[in-house]
Amino acid sequence: MRRKIAILLTLMAMVSSYPVVADAATAASGVVDGIVAGASAHGGNGRIVLTAGYQDATFSIYSITGQLIRTVKLGAEQLTSVDVPKGFYVVKCAGQWSRKVVVK
Repeated sequence: MRRKIAILLTLMAMVSSYPVVADAATAASGVVDGIVAGASAHGGNGRIVLTAGYQDATFSIYSITGQLIRTVKLGAEQLTSVDVPKGFYVVKCAGQWSRKVVVK
């Protein structure tokens, strides 16, 4: 049990949220500092909601143990939800940013 908690805390410390803010000049390109602008991921009740930004985005959803659960490709400004069991997940957007997501 201690090992699982240690892994969980390590993963949570490694994953950071990168705030993405675009001004009018960069909004047209959809990329700010190499990050897909406007792409987001958040947890809900039994699902993870993914939103692409101004450009196509590829999301990878991982369990807290590091197992790849699903990869989702979205076109510009598309939205989808992925049904998953409750728990902790890590969502990566095209290798650009990672977020911790809690599904209740």
